[in-house]
Amino acid sequence: MEEKYSGRDGAHKKHGGKERAVMMPAGGKNMEEGRNMPPVVRGACTEELSEILELYLFLHEKEIPEDNDRLKTTWKQIMEDENHHLIVCEVEGKIVSSCVCVIIPNLTRNVRPYAFVENVVTHGDYRGRGYATKCLHYAEEIARRAHCYKMMLLTGSKQESTLNFYRNAGYNSADKTAFIKWLEL
Repeated sequence: MEEKYSGRDGAHKKHGGKERAVMMPAGGKNMEEGRNMPPVVRGACTEELSEILELYLFLHEKEIPEDNDRLKTTWKQIMEDENHHLIVCEVEGKIVSSCVCVIIPNLTRNVRPYAFVENVVTHGDYRGRGYATKCLHYAEEIARRAHCYKMMLLTGSKQESTLNFYRNAGYNSADKTAFIKWLEL
C-alpha cells in the first residue's frame, strides 16, 4: 500500500498546542476509523508520555522515571519546542516505535540548519517490521522541509545488524568521526 507524508493539505493532529503533519496510508483513513490499518507515523501527543516512557524500556532505560516536576517540565518543553520532534509509529492504537529529530539552527552552510536524530527504538515484539525505518523517513521529511543540509545520529550499538539498519536507512559512518564526552551530575 502506498504511503504519503501529509503536509500542508494533509491530515493533522494537535500535539501540545501545535499541529503536526501525520503520515497516513493513501486514501486518508486513520487509526480511529478501523482496525488492522497500516501503521501511522506522526508526532507524539501530550497525553502519550507514559506510553513513550514504557517504550524507552526497550532502548536502554532500566526503569520509568519518577513522575515529578522535572519530568513534567521536560515533557512540556519538548512538546512546545517547534524544533524538537518526537516521532511515533502507531500500530492499531499502540505506539511500537519512535525516534526524536531535533532541528538545530546553524550559521554555516549558507545558514542552513542540520538535524540530529536520537532515541531510535522499537518495542521488542515489533522489531524487524520496518516501523523504525518509517520513523526515520518521517524525520527525514521534517529535515527536508526545514531545509537541513544534513542529518546525524549516533548509536552505541556495535551489532552489525543495527549498523546495517542505519546504513540501509541512508546513513554512513565514513564521513565524520564522532566523539562523546559523558557528563556526570
